Amino acid sequence: MTTADLILTHARVLTMDPDRPRAEAVAVAAGKILAVGTAAEIAAFAGPETRIIAAQGRTLLPGFFEGHLHVGLGGADLTHLHIGHLHGPEAVGAAFRAFAAENPEMPVLMAQEAHYAILGHPATRHDLDAMIADRPIAMMSPDLHTVWANTAALQAAGLLHGAVMPHGHEVVMGEDGLATGELREFEAFGPLIAVAGEGRINLGIATGEEPEPRPTAPERAADKALLAKGMMHCAAHGVTSLVNMDGNRYTLDLLAEMQAEDRLPLRVKVPFHFKPHMALEALERASAMAADYDDDWISSGFVKLFMDGVIDSGTAYLLHDYPDAPGHRSEPLFPAERFNALATEIDRRGLQIAVHAIGDGAVRVVIDGYDAARAANGARDSRHRIEHIELIDPADRPRLGALGITASLQPPHAPGAMDFPLQPTMSRIGAARWPDAYQWRSLAEAGAPIAFSSDWPVADVSVLRGISAALTRQPYEGARDERLSLMETLHAYTAGGAWAAHRDHVTGTLRAGLAADLVLLGGNIEATDPAGIADLGIALTICGGRILHDPEGLA
Repeated sequence: MTTADLILTHARVLTMDPDRPRAEAVAVAAGKILAVGTAAEIAAFAGPETRIIAAQGRTLLPGFFEGHLHVGLGGADLTHLHIGHLHGPEAVGAAFRAFAAENPEMPVLMAQEAHYAILGHPATRHDLDAMIADRPIAMMSPDLHTVWANTAALQAAGLLHGAVMPHGHEVVMGEDGLATGELREFEAFGPLIAVAGEGRINLGIATGEEPEPRPTAPERAADKALLAKGMMHCAAHGVTSLVNMDGNRYTLDLLAEMQAEDRLPLRVKVPFHFKPHMALEALERASAMAADYDDDWISSGFVKLFMDGVIDSGTAYLLHDYPDAPGHRSEPLFPAERFNALATEIDRRGLQIAVHAIGDGAVRVVIDGYDAARAANGARDSRHRIEHIELIDPADRPRLGALGITASLQPPHAPGAMDFPLQPTMSRIGAARWPDAYQWRSLAEAGAPIAFSSDWPVADVSVLRGISAALTRQPYEGARDERLSLMETLHAYTAGGAWAAHRDHVTGTLRAGLAADLVLLGGNIEATDPAGIADLGIALTICGGRILHDPEGLA
């Protein structure tokens, strides 16, 4: 009998394995799960060198699978000012001035979580100039789709007099012929991010291209430090695997360097980001990334696209007019015929597709594209995904289940559920459409596989906060209760996420032979009031048998 390196015993083990959903102990050897069973069964695997941790009745789960986030951006976000709790120009200005005093050498003072109504009116460069005029400052919306910059920042980025932008990206111009300070979508504020020194780590989401010229060793080290900072922050919240929803080969290369240096803490999947200006031939790069990176720690094998923007800025593509803007519906970033051809070609290559689609119009274009791909190539285990689905037409809901489309959803995004306020989002949707907004149970009942995530740094990466938000969210007026049960929610944050990422042969459930990726909570989640789950805490995070987070010194 193989001797265990580590045993966690006397736990309430929720395995997410339907063949044995509950257990009391887990044995680990050589980075894999050796056995799962009762405390007595697992005790037989102990040897003189085995480390034994008594869980004292706390919940033990598969390590959380973060199915949609931006880990490099998150690492950078940890160094920025956070103003989501503030309201009004006086409070925001005071925070900026204090941050400026603490960071005299920072090239751009960037604030995060600036909700669209943070100043009580549409923000301009003049508002920010009144706070600080002699240094570049900017604030990013919580959804990461809009930046507001002061005049100094616009000048530093070469944007004050405007710039030609790809479709869907805009430097908003004023009547005076100068930029107002509002920069919509990634290409528009990319030059400002570059001035901040974070351009390389943002390329995966901004352009999908590779850094040129080739980054120097110090630049690569700086970027790896941001990735490491982001991953260790995730590990502190019980995350052991993640899908980095922006990417390029440079990201994969950095992760591979970290792996060779024995300092890659988590399992990471990285896409090829296909942008609207790219030709189909660019998919050769996606196929090459998939072929070159496919082990238990670093993988690719999928293509990420944006079909629209976000509701608050009016860039989400709707089937009907925005109620507060008659005649305006926005438009898809990929016309339907082009997306059909693109989805068919990606699917033909055996690659997975993940598309950001928030408005019901965008969701329909994506579903139609996946349907066209299946008709052309035949059905396979594609697990194509739609990210967010904040609004869906009732006629399209059953199509997800029929086509096997994964609903990749973010409990923290639903207005009123966690940190995002109800307004202005709910007014922009309109009360008549509230029953079609932020559906979870309805999609699950329609047969769609569900994967939950945070989209960090758009929202807090804390899975426990996300679980609490998922269980305590209140229905919108006129809409059904869209909450899933505790066990369904836990599944969506573990096995569901692993399955959606084609990683279920590696992780996501606790059964012999899979990776020893585990999270021990600070208490018994099943006995905890849903509102209190956010405060349970993470007692241990273990990835591949390695202990990454141990705040209590249990090991």
